[in-house]
Amino acid sequence: MIRLYWKNASAGVVGPEHGISDAELDSAGEQVCRAHQKLMAQWQAGRLGYVKLPYRRDYRDQVMQLAAELRPGTTDLLVLGIGGSALGNIALQTALNPVTYNLLSDRKRGGPRLFVLDNIDPALVGDTLSFLGRRLKTTLVNVISKGGEAAETLGQFLIVRRMLQDKLGDDFARRIVATTDAEAGTLHDLAEAEGYETLPVPPDVGGRFSVLSPVGLFSAAMCGVDIEAMLAGAAAMKQRVEESDWLRNPAALLAAIQYLAYVNKRKPLHVMMPYSNRLVGLADWYRQLWAESLGKRATRNGVEIWTGPTPIKALGATDQHSQLQLYRQGPNDKLIVFLAAAKHPRDVRIPDAFADSPGVSYLRKARLSKLLAAEKAATEYALARSRRPSVTLRFNSITPQSVGEFFYLYEFATSLMGELLNINAYDQPAVELGKQATFALLGRGGNVKDQVAADLGQETITYEELAKQMRPFVRVDKKYLV
Repeated sequence: MIRLYWKNASAGVVGPEHGISDAELDSAGEQVCRAHQKLMAQWQAGRLGYVKLPYRRDYRDQVMQLAAELRPGTTDLLVLGIGGSALGNIALQTALNPVTYNLLSDRKRGGPRLFVLDNIDPALVGDTLSFLGRRLKTTLVNVISKGGEAAETLGQFLIVRRMLQDKLGDDFARRIVATTDAEAGTLHDLAEAEGYETLPVPPDVGGRFSVLSPVGLFSAAMCGVDIEAMLAGAAAMKQRVEESDWLRNPAALLAAIQYLAYVNKRKPLHVMMPYSNRLVGLADWYRQLWAESLGKRATRNGVEIWTGPTPIKALGATDQHSQLQLYRQGPNDKLIVFLAAAKHPRDVRIPDAFADSPGVSYLRKARLSKLLAAEKAATEYALARSRRPSVTLRFNSITPQSVGEFFYLYEFATSLMGELLNINAYDQPAVELGKQATFALLGRGGNVKDQVAADLGQETITYEELAKQMRPFVRVDKKYLV
């Protein structure tokens, strides 16, 4: 189970200027309850697709059946995706399998090696594909894209598809699983035409909310993660966040604290700092969820507010030695969200040595888990002494259940933050211009999306015209090159 501990964000610990008082929490209660009621009404009206995912047995069964069929003949699983189509997969693998997973023998792994190409860096792609080249006959490719037009994923896929064709000939399609829209879209049409196995991206779930759908479940199931337990954890958290007493509701309380820190206490930077390398992928996943959902120009009513707390990732104890100086003595503009585990997947004991050395002897026979916990507590104390607020999400242990809880907790807290800020937490209009501009630079034909044309102050604009507009920005001005 995950528990929220927020004492170190209270006014009693860090003072009234930077901490949240009981009176402030009480005054926010009506607003939080109203936001919660709106979300519950939206869910009951069927408008929050991610809320249903913990109970979608059809998705679970389809994923488990396909994984059972394909796992025996697969040595390597290559996931092609970006953003919400990759970060959840990486977070699940990092949290629930050993760091040495890909180095283990086939017998000890119990599933294929996993490679997630979440970028189009040519060295990353080239090195990975060179490594897999000798085993292409037993490599399974899972290409993930809802509409199938993400240039990054499509570019990767075309490269890998040609490699499979060259190696396997007409039989190449059996080594591809396309996770995409079930009804239409570029990738859907390619899969149908060439005969790939397919898994659905739910039509009513945005990419950053999709980790508990086949988008995240398939690679996890292939690599031995207990996805039933993970979905059960998410379902258990769903019940907890439906609690109407908001002070007993972890998502409502978490959203209220982060909202008050942002609006009342002038803390626009929200740092997630896991004290576990297993949990660091969750922080990467959170950064997309928080930034893309909450960074918005205008309210639902069209009022410009340019809002959104900035998510930052840190890692304890590593970043005590790279960021803590700034966090304690730089601007007091941050809320720290620690992730901590009471029990780690394994532990290591420090040897009994140098008993006569005061600088070493205190570590004798201690477990690394105890040392890491002391580092985290010391960091909390140091931050509190500098009037820097923090909260902790406590994992009893790092298991599929607790990871499922975390995903659902933060998804629902994000929805609540959207209601509190009066913005649409489910769109990402600012992302589109960059996508469409990429298409223009690469010579795509036709008109850009209407939404992007409006962003540029025009009714319609072709990709060719957009590329022409961009030339002064793309051309290197030697005046500014040193």
